[in-house]
Amino acid sequence: MSEIVANALSSSSSSYLRSAMHQPVQWLPWGPEAFERALAEDKPVLLDVGAVWCHWCHVMDRESYEDAETAALINEHFIAVKVDRDERPDVDTRYQAAVAAISGQGGWPLTAFLTPDGRPYFGGTYFPPEERYGRPSFRRVLMTMAASYQNQRDDVFESASSVMEAIEQGETFSGAMSDLERDGAGIALLHRMMDSALKQFDPVHGGFGSEPKFLHPGAITMLTDAASRGEANAAQCAEAVLTTLKKMARGGVYDQLGGGFHRYSVDERWIVPHFEKMSCDNSEMLRSYCHAFQTFADAECAAATRGIVQWMDEWLCDREQGGFFASQDADQSLDDDGNYFTWSRAEAAEVLTPEELKFAEVYYDIGAVGDMRHDVSRNVLFRPMTLEKAAEHAGVDATLAPMMLKMVRGKLYQARLKRPMPLIDRTLYTGWNAMCISAFVTAGRALQMPKAIAFAKKSLDRVLGAALQDGAVSHVVAYADKVHATKVSGVLDDYVFLAEACLDVWEACGEQAYYLAAEQIAETLLRRFYDGRGGGFYDTPSDAAELIGALITRRKPIQDAPTPAGNPAAAMLLLRLHELSGKQVYRDNAQETLETFAGIVEHFGLYAATFALALGRLSRPPVQVVIVGDGEEAARLELIALTPFAVNRTVIRVKPEQMDALPPALMETVAKMPRVDGVYTLVCSGMTCHPPIRDVEELITALQA
Repeated sequence: MSEIVANALSSSSSSYLRSAMHQPVQWLPWGPEAFERALAEDKPVLLDVGAVWCHWCHVMDRESYEDAETAALINEHFIAVKVDRDERPDVDTRYQAAVAAISGQGGWPLTAFLTPDGRPYFGGTYFPPEERYGRPSFRRVLMTMAASYQNQRDDVFESASSVMEAIEQGETFSGAMSDLERDGAGIALLHRMMDSALKQFDPVHGGFGSEPKFLHPGAITMLTDAASRGEANAAQCAEAVLTTLKKMARGGVYDQLGGGFHRYSVDERWIVPHFEKMSCDNSEMLRSYCHAFQTFADAECAAATRGIVQWMDEWLCDREQGGFFASQDADQSLDDDGNYFTWSRAEAAEVLTPEELKFAEVYYDIGAVGDMRHDVSRNVLFRPMTLEKAAEHAGVDATLAPMMLKMVRGKLYQARLKRPMPLIDRTLYTGWNAMCISAFVTAGRALQMPKAIAFAKKSLDRVLGAALQDGAVSHVVAYADKVHATKVSGVLDDYVFLAEACLDVWEACGEQAYYLAAEQIAETLLRRFYDGRGGGFYDTPSDAAELIGALITRRKPIQDAPTPAGNPAAAMLLLRLHELSGKQVYRDNAQETLETFAGIVEHFGLYAATFALALGRLSRPPVQVVIVGDGEEAARLELIALTPFAVNRTVIRVKPEQMDALPPALMETVAKMPRVDGVYTLVCSGMTCHPPIRDVEELITALQA
């Protein structure tokens, strides 16, 4: 038996790359060495982009890259490069655009064929080992692409040039709006974007559009903000928000036992999901449910909020050091498809008493015939009816139903914990950690969970200590399994979300160091990412050293995918900083960024929701609420100040001794107000503040003014 020799990925830090180190393919990591070798050997590059949580990536690994004959073809004809899309989003986004231009769609695994200088000339996603699903076999694709490179070199290079042009044209924006603040142009555009979202709303099942259905937290928050303002379409916005959030929380896309959201639903009813769970999806859904609870005081929104926090706390939190892990895989092995999360009726019967099973069959829709195509006996747990109706159908006393549910859920969850669990990727990415930190702060304040705020603060301290140096941000805080950390430069999202997290934690605790860190990051952001000629932010630094292949193209992300897009998120950050610091450059660059894309943003529909939120902040006067003091009285005033959610409202909690360390513009405003003893609130709009407020009713009146 021949000895298995590790390939070059054995020295990688990424969990995904390390999982392929014993494959017979002679993989190289992305970098100059791979492309220098391709040039030296005059071979095309096979690029595989995937992720540790990606089911079909694992399938293609097993079927093709772990097959000795297929690997021999690859090693003979190609230089093989494997990329972790979570570790290198800059590489992924560009080659996704390339493959979409070639085949009409992207996704993972991404399979691309490149010239030795990194330009793509063909690509697709998953290719099976034999011809099926209407796709050619991977070996046929390999041989065709190798032959094309050797025998039709001119055609290959012409195709590569055309694809590069398509990538560059896709990032060329025209139709800038000269002044969003003139004659209410910004508000008018915002209303058109909200109307577009409402037209796509599914009033029966919630969500937007048809199957497959994605979570769209940005659109939900946009409509929540609109609903809180009492405008003409407020009731319609409220219906869209609450129907969507409740249907999702009752569906299989939400983990009914463990809490947290799977990535998306393959059906319009939110029943059958793709089972991977991402920290970035759950952080944004956590904020959406919090904002809805703040606005509508809905108990189901509060319960879902606590469920997401519970799952993240149990499985994604590094409790010892702080920080949030990246993701949980969909499957424990390639032989299942969400089996860890699904149940046959027989499995449920082994765990529950006959009475409990009868209740569970109704409440969680557990039947002999389930929901999964690969195994029709398996059920995705979801809630088709209320607890009261389930009790009635199951013949359970309504007063005992909550206890029955607690018993059933507890037994099923404990039984599930004994199953082999899908992998948790314990890598800590800067941008995703920042999003989770902001979400935990939001949840902690809205539902008065001080432990969530404390963990967010602890996590931020770790991220700042590991990923911020002289204003520069790195993309990775720490890798899984304490392997050697590869230095990966931060992208636009890392800078923006980390600065936002600093402001969110500062607002909750009043410690000046976090505000100063946000400003430091923002200054680097403007210096290294801002396009002073064309407006807007590039996703990679202007001084980036590694410009291989498609990385030479410059991108200005405007589309949520599904994390908030970098440009409108950057504009939101700068608007927040301008309101606090008074530095006009922040507002000018924020406005210019939004105006750069205003002429084309409506074409992105739901995927431009972050733009709409930033536009709302630009177009409406800021409201700043400063709560001075500590204890239960201050907590009560803080809760009122956060209600309802409003994108242009900042709520800052400080101790009396922190008042002299407020940011300059805010300090100048509040300095005009008298200092009083005890707990009080200052409500400021523009350069004026109400006199100190102690009474809850008076605070409500001031916020409504």
